Amino acid sequence: MELSNPSVVRELLEKYGLAPKKGYGQNFLINPRIPEEIAALSRAYVPSDRPAGVIEIGPGVGSLTQRLTEAYDRVAAVEIDRGLIPLLGEVLAEYGNVRVIEADFMKLDLPAFLDEQFGDLIRDGGTVSVCANLPYYITTPVLMKLLEAFPPERPVPFGSVVVMVQLEVARRLAASAGSGDYGAITAQIALRCRAEKRIDVSPGNFLPPPKVSSAVIALVPHGGIREVYPGAPQDDEACRAFAEKVSALIELAFGQRRKTLVNALSARWPKEETAAALEACGFRPDIRGERLSARDFCRLADALR
Repeated sequence: MELSNPSVVRELLEKYGLAPKKGYGQNFLINPRIPEEIAALSRAYVPSDRPAGVIEIGPGVGSLTQRLTEAYDRVAAVEIDRGLIPLLGEVLAEYGNVRVIEADFMKLDLPAFLDEQFGDLIRDGGTVSVCANLPYYITTPVLMKLLEAFPPERPVPFGSVVVMVQLEVARRLAASAGSGDYGAITAQIALRCRAEKRIDVSPGNFLPPPKVSSAVIALVPHGGIREVYPGAPQDDEACRAFAEKVSALIELAFGQRRKTLVNALSARWPKEETAAALEACGFRPDIRGERLSARDFCRLADALR
């Protein structure tokens, strides 16, 4: 069954008395090329000689799930919409390596879920990735949950996080410091991952078509905050506290991005102290947060200690 065929999608929705729900941001893919490319891209970041699993967030009618079952040894698809569960049970019945879990991804204990669904695979040397066509309204919370559910002193335990998001968000996630698209989410994610914008997807590839264009972004975890900034504390507890401080600094810096850092950080650090820290880092006293990379924010946090 071609689950990206618009006629098939309509027939399935009608059969189960369903319709795309705006509240869940449901836009179903109707171009088979797109889920094929997303699944292939996701799998490309994983060593071919190791067992591999993938978490899919929001499988919808299963068009991407179908391709992921062909690319991965095991798929755990998390769907919040109870009405889609029987539909997914039908269309994925022939695949023995997929499990559909009815749950709100945002309420999952992610480390426990990872161990429950993939613990044996991981212990056998395998890797687990994340892949999704994310609803636009929940993109940032999902990404931050994926990254913040694990200790910052350790690498994020995913081979990759490959997700379809709003084009504007994809540009922001992959932006360079100093560019117009660069923001707090860019710097926060850069502390844990390398972001790559990979595939543009126009509205006509969805049912119903969204009002904006989309893009596929790949987040590739690196060694964590110590890789970004080797000067981060070697003690794990101190490193966690340092990471929290860097994150807080980033949020303050972009909370009022038109202000200089000296003024934006004044609610927490005296202006004189911030100015001295900026000078110690070699930054201009009137610099704004949008000019600092993730590593620069780490340097500034260290200077402010």
